[in-house]
Amino acid sequence: MERRHDARDDAVHAHEQAAGEVARDHRWAGNLRSAVQCSAVLLAVLLVIDWGNDSLTTGRCGLWAGLAALLFVLLFPPRVTAGKGWLSSRGLLPGRRVRTDLLVSVRCLDGVSQRLRLRDALGGRVEIDPQVLVNNPGLWHRLAEDARQSVAHGSLTCGETVLRRLSERIDRQTARSVFKVSELD
Repeated sequence: MERRHDARDDAVHAHEQAAGEVARDHRWAGNLRSAVQCSAVLLAVLLVIDWGNDSLTTGRCGLWAGLAALLFVLLFPPRVTAGKGWLSSRGLLPGRRVRTDLLVSVRCLDGVSQRLRLRDALGGRVEIDPQVLVNNPGLWHRLAEDARQSVAHGSLTCGETVLRRLSERIDRQTARSVFKVSELD
């Protein structure tokens, strides 16, 4: 399937190339490894149980492999990266990008898992887990710096409170980490 190419993509890629420093989710590889391990363990357990009951067939092996693959798809972590003026999130499907220096809104979506939805003036939209920003100060720094630029330009009309609360959460987490490393907790 061919992806549609438009002027927005050109603007994002030009911005990306101009910005040399790219921040990445440093826990992504570990999360991916965990997803693979969980799926493999589920498959192994199901196969061992079937083998122990003498009910292992080719069809059941396929069923268990499909179930393990479904678990992997559900657990696959999106890869979040950010540079000056942009943030992207890419999972198994093609990724999404947002211009963080042209943010229009930042919303916190509650549900089974909390999500942060970023929208830009060009129509881009990205949803990420706020914990990714908490765990990766480089990503948070890029987003916060560009969000301040959006506020200064007047494009960010909704979301300053969400960003302030997230900033406070990150500051608390950072302070806890410093106290823990310093053995002052």
